Amino acid sequence: MPRLPLQAVLFDMDGTLVDTEWLWWEAVEQVAGRTLTEADQPEVLGRPVEHTAGWLAAATGAEAGHLAAELHREFAARVRTGIVPRPGALELLDALAQAGTPTALVTASPRAVADTVLQALGAGRFAVSVTADDTEHTKPAPDPYLAACRALGVDPAACVAVEDTETGVSSAEAAGCAVLAVPSLAPIEAAPGRTVLTSLAGVTVEQLSAMVTPELRVLSWNLWLGGTKVDDHREKQLKVIAETGADVVGLQETDGTSAQELAEALGWHHHRAGPNLGVISRYPITARLGDPDVGFYGATGVRIRLDGGPEVDVWSAHLDCAPYGPYEARFDGLGADELIAHENGRLGQMREILRRIAESVVDDSTPVVLVGDFNTPSHLDWPGVEWPVTKAAAEAGLRDSYREVHPDPVRDPGHTWSPVHVEHEDGSGRAEPQDRIDFVLHNGRGLRVRDSRVVVSGAVRVWPEVADNVWPSDHAAVLTTFGLS
Repeated sequence: MPRLPLQAVLFDMDGTLVDTEWLWWEAVEQVAGRTLTEADQPEVLGRPVEHTAGWLAAATGAEAGHLAAELHREFAARVRTGIVPRPGALELLDALAQAGTPTALVTASPRAVADTVLQALGAGRFAVSVTADDTEHTKPAPDPYLAACRALGVDPAACVAVEDTETGVSSAEAAGCAVLAVPSLAPIEAAPGRTVLTSLAGVTVEQLSAMVTPELRVLSWNLWLGGTKVDDHREKQLKVIAETGADVVGLQETDGTSAQELAEALGWHHHRAGPNLGVISRYPITARLGDPDVGFYGATGVRIRLDGGPEVDVWSAHLDCAPYGPYEARFDGLGADELIAHENGRLGQMREILRRIAESVVDDSTPVVLVGDFNTPSHLDWPGVEWPVTKAAAEAGLRDSYREVHPDPVRDPGHTWSPVHVEHEDGSGRAEPQDRIDFVLHNGRGLRVRDSRVVVSGAVRVWPEVADNVWPSDHAAVLTTFGLS
């Protein structure tokens, strides 16, 4: 799989490019009037002036604004006379300039201090600089790195951030950047998407480029009887796939031929199982998994080989549509115990799917993605109802990619049923329960969720006036972007 090209390198300043952490440490000790200890590091290293001033104010009773001004003065005075570039910093900046790779300075220091350092390093070395004065929230929030990426016009996932503190690392990773950590005073642990080195000396542009991990975009989509309820549905389906940038699509309600027709139009590979299920992939399919004669409900899977050799198992599932829990809860007033008891059919289907997945994996390191229309809510979404189908998947080690990115179901409900059904189809005028019943799950082996979102495009007219819709389905799709380690 081709890596994303390295679009930019984003550098922290204090302790990363210039050896100023000790100057800041000295400045804080001067204002605090005491020697700092290791226990003070979380309140001092990588923190904006205002945070450390507030911490000192709480400890001393002094006014935070006055302390912040003192910290500014003491640190700036030391910076003007004591800047020392970190080993390898200038050489790496020069190598990036020669390679034509843009760089940005991203610091929690105020603009006045950053400009002093920029003068010493050469302001022309950086296309952009973002300081504590330039965003509402500074590190560890992702705002500074996101602001730098916007200013450069680059994708955070295609950038490497170079940091020296846990606070800065948290900021960069929250923004979606790969991270090169070069600890200055406090140690930093290695982690997925994070490289830890002792120095910038000898670091090359090629090494930084290799830190930008490849992506795999997986789309789960119920086509709604192949899309036949909407005019020109095939062209509209192809447009959705192109616009999402999906690499592999797990399909339900294919109406038999949709997987083949979509794959042929895209020049992709495809697998069809039974009358209802399919998977299409821009990458070669090396194995077909599960029962090829599966019925309307069940699951099918493929093994795809990415460029460079790694393989991923991708399964598409469609579980029985009745009885439907949200109807029973909303219309019939059933309680949690009855709702859960009525899930036995789908729970049996899920357990069979999980068994087949477990039997088909090559070994414990095999990345697995299970997508589909489960026709049931998630146990992560409903307080008081432990919906058993998604719970069984979680107990089998599968993670819900959407809830990894959007953990609050109140703020981000992620409804996929239904963009076209606002009122119940029985003509009663009752509001149709909206819920999240389509999923992209994964086992976390070699996969790291970068983003997950619900996809619906165009103005959607509701049932039954749907023939002219741009969106050719009665479900929203779910698109998850994985980084592959």
